[in-house]
Amino acid sequence: MDFDNYQKEALGTDRVPARDGVDDAASLVVPMLGLAGETGQLLSEYKKHLRDGEAHRLFKERVSEELGDLLWYVANVASKFDLSLSDVATANLAKVKQRWATERDKPLSFDAELPENERLPRRFEVELIDIQGEDRQRVRVVIDGKPFGAELTDNAYDPDGYRFHDVFHFAYAAVLGWSPITRALLRRKRKSRPLLEEVEDGGRAAVIEEGVAALAFEYARRHRFLEGVAALDFQLLRTIEDMTSHLEVRQCTTGEWEQAILQGFEVWRAVVAARGGCIAVELDERRITFQGPPTAQEPSA
Repeated sequence: MDFDNYQKEALGTDRVPARDGVDDAASLVVPMLGLAGETGQLLSEYKKHLRDGEAHRLFKERVSEELGDLLWYVANVASKFDLSLSDVATANLAKVKQRWATERDKPLSFDAELPENERLPRRFEVELIDIQGEDRQRVRVVIDGKPFGAELTDNAYDPDGYRFHDVFHFAYAAVLGWSPITRALLRRKRKSRPLLEEVEDGGRAAVIEEGVAALAFEYARRHRFLEGVAALDFQLLRTIEDMTSHLEVRQCTTGEWEQAILQGFEVWRAVVAARGGCIAVELDERRITFQGPPTAQEPSA
């Protein structure tokens, strides 16, 4: 039986049907409460299984029955909201696949057809050098032996290592093939296509990327900076997806965003521990790796 046929037949057994043109709260509250109640029944059966083990001989039959009741209530709620259960199931599968999808036949490239000086290099090395300033630490970014960008501080009352946050931008470039900040640092904006440069490489896109990095950092701060963490809360990934929905990076899945963030923090933790360091950014391999401490510590200012 397919979902649509099940939904139609299940609706025929509804004892609290919705009435045309009437806002009848009971017709919706009853199946909503039914979902909660049947979930409790399912948990109760599992509790008995944990308690009784093999003595609970009807465990699978009871689970099947409770799942069937849950399905009935799900179908009924879908009907009350004028939703197709088949469409709901299809959309859910698409969401789940996108949530965990991280593999591609080949890495995404948002500049493959552009001149070489407008393309992100497929591999480059970065050295982050920690400098003792007059009142606080600063970080100098050196890419393939050349200094780029302004020296950064933590921009915080208490030092928290955020001065090394360019690591996150490099992780986005490596895993997602996208980073307006990295393009700006490397002077690889796509100037041959003015509208593309304005929208994808301009100030608004850069601010959004900085916002994503700051959002992920605050989330990570509450989770030991993701040490030992293998999966991120979906709500965080959904928020990032919404923030970037009008940009080219919307082609990337939430699973790919998760990998970019996890890789970025793995390298960031190593860089913070070493007070600087050398990292390799590899777009073809879709990875960023810590190569070791900085080759030479900068003298105090």
